[in-house]
Amino acid sequence: METENLAGIIEAILFASGEPVETDRLCAAAEAGISEVKAALELLKEKYEKTSGIELLKLENSYQLATRQEYAQYIKNALEIKRSAALSPAAMEALTVVAYNQPVTKGFVESVRGVDSSGVVNSLVEKGLLAEAGRLDLPGRPIAYVTTDNFLRAFRLTSLDDLPPLPEQTGQITIDEVMENAENT
Repeated sequence: METENLAGIIEAILFASGEPVETDRLCAAAEAGISEVKAALELLKEKYEKTSGIELLKLENSYQLATRQEYAQYIKNALEIKRSAALSPAAMEALTVVAYNQPVTKGFVESVRGVDSSGVVNSLVEKGLLAEAGRLDLPGRPIAYVTTDNFLRAFRLTSLDDLPPLPEQTGQITIDEVMENAENT
């Protein structure tokens, strides 16, 4: 299949989905190999970089079509969308703890922040920035939380590897240490 035709197929899939679509799923749906799909995605990326109000986002091993951030105000004006509230400092702290240490429990977030973080974590789940990732094999079987594709999209990250490095980590507790301490008690 020629690359331009495949790019059109992938563009239609991504547009119709509205959500990130994994590369493997694009290959299966378009009945094409990974190298062909990647070439088509690169063609789409180049197409959108020129003068389009749309961009192709890469999120881990998924792709999604999105509007360019510089046009957000115009979209809000057209759709009469009210400005979304910025995240509070507490929410940013909790999000940072989860992003760098995931999967983590609310208890871990609270131990790092030093204050009750249940409401903040629940709020971040409601906003779609965090998601439940099952239960840990610890007493009480607490829920583990991880960041989502919405988190990557909101902070313009391709993957968690794009997070800036942490400053010197001396004195920071890890989830492994928490789990080890729980097992020893």
